[in-house]
Amino acid sequence: MAKTIDVYFGTYTRNSPAEGIYHAELDLASGQLNNLKLAVKSSNPSFIEIHPSGKFLYAVAEGKAGQVKAFSINPKTKKLKLLNQRSSTGAAPCYISLDKNGKNLLVANYSSGNVAVFPIQSDGSLGEVSFTMQHHGSSITRRQKGPHAHSINLSQDNRFAYVADLGLDKIMIYKFDVKTGVLKANNPPFAKLKPGAGPRHLSFHPNGRFAYVINELDETITVFGQDAQTGALTEIQNISTLPSDFKGVSWCAEVRVHPNGKFLYGSNRGHDSIVTYRIDPENGKLKLLGFQNKGIDNPRNFNIDASGKYCLVGNQDNDTVLLFRINQQTGLLEPTANSLNIGKPICIRFLEK
Repeated sequence: MAKTIDVYFGTYTRNSPAEGIYHAELDLASGQLNNLKLAVKSSNPSFIEIHPSGKFLYAVAEGKAGQVKAFSINPKTKKLKLLNQRSSTGAAPCYISLDKNGKNLLVANYSSGNVAVFPIQSDGSLGEVSFTMQHHGSSITRRQKGPHAHSINLSQDNRFAYVADLGLDKIMIYKFDVKTGVLKANNPPFAKLKPGAGPRHLSFHPNGRFAYVINELDETITVFGQDAQTGALTEIQNISTLPSDFKGVSWCAEVRVHPNGKFLYGSNRGHDSIVTYRIDPENGKLKLLGFQNKGIDNPRNFNIDASGKYCLVGNQDNDTVLLFRINQQTGLLEPTANSLNIGKPICIRFLEK
């Protein structure tokens, strides 16, 4: 395994010292974050994703007229070069993902409540949009008067696309054709969350049997069983992300399964913490282990490297990224003195090629 890995950071550049996408190196032996630099200037590249080849990086440009951008990664300097950009076909694109073969980019547009698919060309650039899908409907809170597609994830076998729509309280389920980039209605067409839940992000268990949805508005995580044949999600458990005695206002953001499949993590904005659970290997259910809040301030995004040793947490409100060691026995996050100063860090991605 490499001694150091590359880390890229998406940011908000409006009302922020950030100028675009940043790069740093993570030393896996020491846990040090080194050589922070601006990889490319770009407007509001809030969510980013790296191509499976490690040669390209993709980013949204979040705004009323949303865009998706393709960049090449310089293998020596790690700087980014713009290849091209396309309209995201909606407003406020907030999430992108790639299929496992790196042939398609999928984007969720939050404000307009639609998703789109773009083919990835051999040179890494984005082709003309191949598919769009507009969601319709609403739910019970003031933020749910219309659809708000908040994330889009593909199943591990590339056959199904799951869209967490905060406005509908649904995980929309589509069949995905990797060759054409088309999403088709599935049976069942969705999994329903509790009214007012506000599903935001989804993380699959490595065994392919379970999916974990973090619900922004009611501060919970819903555990689903995943049917590999039909794509169906069946609810197993719903559990709070907050301490039982917490009385303040908080919203959930990110959810991650540890690479070893034993632990699950979620972020709380307001309580300003990362919550840790143990995963039951038989039924996927969660058991609360504890909270880490040292130095954490509005943790919109966090990520865990492939070795499972480190968790990087982006503090949107104090312009820092914190590094925590992960206790391999307990799963709990242990604070370190290692951090980076990055304006409004929103998304963290590892290039581990």
